[in-house]
Amino acid sequence: MSIDPSAHIAQSARIDAGASIGANVRIGEFCVVESDVVIGAGCTLEHYVFVKRWTTLGEGNEISAGTVLGTDPLDKNFGGARSYLNIGNGNKIREHYTISRGTAPESATEIGNGNYIMTSGHIAHNCKIGNDAVIASCALLAGYVEVEDQAFISGGVVVHQYSKIGRLAMIGGNTRINSDVPPFFLYAGYNVQAKGLNVVGLKRAGYRASELSLLKRAYQILYRSGLKLDEALTKIETELTSPETLHLVDFVRRSERGICRE
Repeated sequence: MSIDPSAHIAQSARIDAGASIGANVRIGEFCVVESDVVIGAGCTLEHYVFVKRWTTLGEGNEISAGTVLGTDPLDKNFGGARSYLNIGNGNKIREHYTISRGTAPESATEIGNGNYIMTSGHIAHNCKIGNDAVIASCALLAGYVEVEDQAFISGGVVVHQYSKIGRLAMIGGNTRINSDVPPFFLYAGYNVQAKGLNVVGLKRAGYRASELSLLKRAYQILYRSGLKLDEALTKIETELTSPETLHLVDFVRRSERGICRE
């Protein structure tokens, strides 16, 4: 067992001899940490947190009560081989949450940095979550979902496997996502539909009026011009060139499931 002397471990917690616990970690009552787990410096595990084998946490993560990290995948193809859950730095994962490790041997579920993941939801096997995203309570992400930086997923959203959510996209509550969701836009509806530019989210992220104007025009070309998709993308990248519009075009071109419509 490797436990830094500055770590505080509650008496009722159970830490496997094969785990590694970093400096200034705080582990609450009745937590269980299995072997082959790494918990980085400054992490806090509230009471009743269960961290399963082959899970790695970076530094400064806050894990609330009743959360289980590194669960076996909810996948009938899972054969029990070693796979991973890798979590970065500075994430907040609130009460009663579950995150699975990968299905295929040596594959991983990956959570980036600075994400705020609220209560009573699930992130499935092989998902990739970027940085500074918000995933609100009771949202469910199926296997192989990808979420880019600063996306906002509201409460009760369900995301179909292999779907992708773009950077600074805002998903309204109780939406079903069954196609890819391009970055920078606002989405709602039972079956996800584009509703316009995510103005509030972009302003909070520091975007200027001129940048918002370009993205608004890109939205109109993509969704309202009547052009075929390839024609719309070509028009955006030639007439509205900016890092954001080029990212939008690249995201749509890489989509394998197809993007949602207005």
